[in-house]
Amino acid sequence: MSKDPSKNAHDHLWMHFTRMSSYQQAPVPTIVRGEGTHIYDTNGKRYLDGLAGLFVVQAGHGRTELAEAANKQAQDLGFFPIWSYAHPKAVELAERLAHHAPGDLNKVFFTTGGGEAVETAWKLAKQFHKLNGAPGKYKVISRNVAYHGTPHGALSITGLPGLKAPFEPLVPGAHKVPNTNIYRAAAHGDDPEAFGRWAADQIEQQILFEGPETVAAVFLEPVQNAGGCFPPPPGYFQRVREICDQYDVLLVSDEVICAFGRLGTLFGCDKFGYVPDIITCAKGMTSGYSPIGAAIISDRIAEPFWKGDNTFLHGYTFGGHPVSAAVALANLDIFEREGLNQHVLDNEGAFLATLRRLLDLPIVGDVRGDGFFYGIELVKDKATKETFTEEESERILFGFLSKALFDAGLYCRADDRGDPVVQLAPPLISDQSVFDEAEGILRSVLTEAWTKL
Repeated sequence: MSKDPSKNAHDHLWMHFTRMSSYQQAPVPTIVRGEGTHIYDTNGKRYLDGLAGLFVVQAGHGRTELAEAANKQAQDLGFFPIWSYAHPKAVELAERLAHHAPGDLNKVFFTTGGGEAVETAWKLAKQFHKLNGAPGKYKVISRNVAYHGTPHGALSITGLPGLKAPFEPLVPGAHKVPNTNIYRAAAHGDDPEAFGRWAADQIEQQILFEGPETVAAVFLEPVQNAGGCFPPPPGYFQRVREICDQYDVLLVSDEVICAFGRLGTLFGCDKFGYVPDIITCAKGMTSGYSPIGAAIISDRIAEPFWKGDNTFLHGYTFGGHPVSAAVALANLDIFEREGLNQHVLDNEGAFLATLRRLLDLPIVGDVRGDGFFYGIELVKDKATKETFTEEESERILFGFLSKALFDAGLYCRADDRGDPVVQLAPPLISDQSVFDEAEGILRSVLTEAWTKL
């Protein structure tokens, strides 16, 4: 057996969303330790964790009390399923999430991650309508370029054709509408309110086109991730809520990224003042210290399942795992004790202003987002908003930027799901020193990237 961890990683570890051939002659970056807002590799080199792992490590790295919560729970009860049984930590966490969730979202169905939560919400929406006397309602509507996960159902809801093509045919009935990228808006680009109304009305048009009697749910992120952090225009979600109510369509707020403080509120829908029928969440619930996810469901949707012999025939072995639930509870304690949500609200303006300093670079077209969740869109021409060609994306974004940013000490995401963007979502404990560090590295590397165009 080889003693070279990088060779072992290439030979045996199938990394996710990774072009494995790129590590044939190059070492696999291997992270061994985290502390606060920074991570360290096998050589001891320090990097700013500009993505909180994967929009996950809200409370920061090296939180001993989260490890201790896991250790204690594993000694008391390492595992027991919640299939017709309960255990104390799952009950306590469900009650706590229900307490914080808006409206009447009081029922919590645990999963082990975000894709499973989305899968759960679609299956639940279909069965709810069947039990409610509308068996034809099975279709879902989501937005172009949106990412909702990798299971077959969640992947069908995803709006990224390139991600879906290798696995088609997928689950039928998933339809797409325009997203809220006002930077690229063909209509009403200079009027956010009118653009928001237009974008929401596209959902109504799609429902009418498919037939309201066939549409079960609409899946939307509070701030859309893929494509580079699209916030909702003013009034958008209020109009979407009206449309869903009018046509008896469930509104699912996919908050796998946006929940647990990423936008400065425990749930993303709170930031924008709407109450969905279901919230899907995961990542930040434990700050990543143990895997867990959930669909949080309104009493109205759950009501038929609390009667007679109706059963939601769905579940996951590790859903509501006792160790993960214990870690989630300890993580929520940190949120409350340290005021992490308020910290984000107090500092989001400074973070955005710091990143917007990059707009003086010719390669930076737009900086957008909310809370501690921002996308920087790269362009060839600021005046015309001309984007990269496929060859330029491959050469500049993947061939240069990703590695150059990492080599310069910044772990973040450079991606072209939609248009070329660099995304930043650091731990929620970040302050101005972190914002400045990120901006400095980005400025240097993006300046060099421009010379390669």
